[in-house]
Amino acid sequence: MNDQNGTDTGNQETSPRAGMPPVVPPPPSRPPTSSLPVLPPAVTDVTDETDVTNKTVEPDVTVDADNKPAPKAGEPPQTLFKIGFVVAGLVFLGLLTWWLATLIASGNEQAANQPPAAAVSESTSPSAQPTRGDLPQDGVSALDYQRGDCFENFDPEATESRVVACTTGHSAQLVAVYRFPESDSYPGIAALREKGREICQDAGLTDAVANYVLMQRNAYPSDTSWEQGDRRVDCYVTADKGNIIMESLIP
Repeated sequence: MNDQNGTDTGNQETSPRAGMPPVVPPPPSRPPTSSLPVLPPAVTDVTDETDVTNKTVEPDVTVDADNKPAPKAGEPPQTLFKIGFVVAGLVFLGLLTWWLATLIASGNEQAANQPPAAAVSESTSPSAQPTRGDLPQDGVSALDYQRGDCFENFDPEATESRVVACTTGHSAQLVAVYRFPESDSYPGIAALREKGREICQDAGLTDAVANYVLMQRNAYPSDTSWEQGDRRVDCYVTADKGNIIMESLIP
C-alpha cells in the first residue's frame, strides 16, 4: 500500500531520523551468573565443633629433650640469665674461698709467732722412740733418758744406766715422761706422785705385758733437784727379777 505521496507503508522501518543520534538499549542490572564458577564461602575461623582434620596447626612452642619449652620469639633468652647466675655464684665462691684462706693463713702466722708451750708431755706421743746411735750405750745420764729406752740391770736410784736394744734382755723400760714448765714453782711430793700415777695410766702399753710379771715405778724431782732445773716425772715398767723382757712394751 502506498500513501498518497507514493510511499510504501507496508514495510515501514524505524530508521533514525536525519540528525538524531542512535538509541542504545540500557545495560542489564547485573551480569549473568550462569557461566561463572561458584566459590565456597571462605573459612574465617575454627569453632569448637569444626573438623580440623585437614588443617595444619603450627605449635606455639617447641619442646626440647628435657621436656622444657623453648622460648617464644621475642622473649628474652633464659640461658643468659642462667649463665649470669652461675658466674655470679662462682665469683662469690671464689671470694669466700679467698677470705677463708686469708683467715687460715693469718691464724697460722699468729700461731707460728707464739712461743711454744712450756709444758711438754712425752706420754702423749706413743710413737716416739729413742733417737740414739748404736746400742748398747753405757753411762747414759738419768736426765737424758728418752721415752722408749730399755735398760739392762736397771737401778732406779742410779744417776746413769746402760741403755740396750729392746729386742735384747732388759729389766726395765721408760714408757712415759712429763715435764713441768720451767716457770712453775715446786708443786710438792703429793702433786708429783699423783702426776706420776696419771702418766703411767695413760702410757698405753701393748699386750706383751701379759708375758711378764711387771711393776710400775715413778721417778720425780726433789725440791733440791727442782731448783737445779729438773722438771721431769718418769714412769718405768720393771720386771720382778732379771733381764727377762725381750721386747718393747709400748706401741
